[in-house]
Amino acid sequence: MKILGIIPARYDSTRFPGKPLIDLAGKSMVQRVYEQAKKATSLAEVVVATDSQEIYSAVTAFKGNVIMTSDQHQSGTDRCAEVCIKMIGYDAIINIQGDEPLIDPKQINLLASCFNDISVDLATLVKKIDKQEELFNYNTPKVIINNRSEAIYFSRQVIPYLKDVAPENYLHNHTFYKHIGIYGYRTTTLGIIASMEVGSLEDSEKLEQLRWIENGCRIKVAITEKESLAIDSPEDVERVLKVLKK
Repeated sequence: MKILGIIPARYDSTRFPGKPLIDLAGKSMVQRVYEQAKKATSLAEVVVATDSQEIYSAVTAFKGNVIMTSDQHQSGTDRCAEVCIKMIGYDAIINIQGDEPLIDPKQINLLASCFNDISVDLATLVKKIDKQEELFNYNTPKVIINNRSEAIYFSRQVIPYLKDVAPENYLHNHTFYKHIGIYGYRTTTLGIIASMEVGSLEDSEKLEQLRWIENGCRIKVAITEKESLAIDSPEDVERVLKVLKK
């Protein structure tokens, strides 16, 4: 199976403009993500997909693969779909978040392994929640899974609700999972989901994967034990720098 890793990278982030180009101990964030992704043995190639000339120039400067895409895309999935049209010959695509400079290549390989099952069209990763503050954080999407390791629903709320259990005891009475925002798509499926209209579920929760579920798609889930460390705001930079210094 031939798999392409795509790193969508926008310059005009609402919360953190220019985020892909911030300096992290001598390298830009996009370079660190790219170098980590290149270590994944499951990927035949890695490419940065951007709508910014500045990011394009930065990637070419460190001799990375990069492709210009439209500035009209609303999500990383849409950007990946454009790349899929321009770069043919791949069986599956891994959408690698451009704000996780410490992403573990083993996580990419784990997600890619989901496509060894020919019935899998979409896949993502989840991790067990072990902290109370994370469970009740609306910025941490939660997911419930069926007995076929497929996502039933994603929510910013705590799901499932535990009747007759005090919130402080939730983690002692149930195993909860959070979503790790890395996606895999079979190329034949990517164009289909990119053409879907935003539905009421996605509009309510602001989670694009709900568009796929609302349209009847099955999302395979693999469980990782690795923690993700994304840079969502300037305050997160110091946390990443501390890890890099170690």
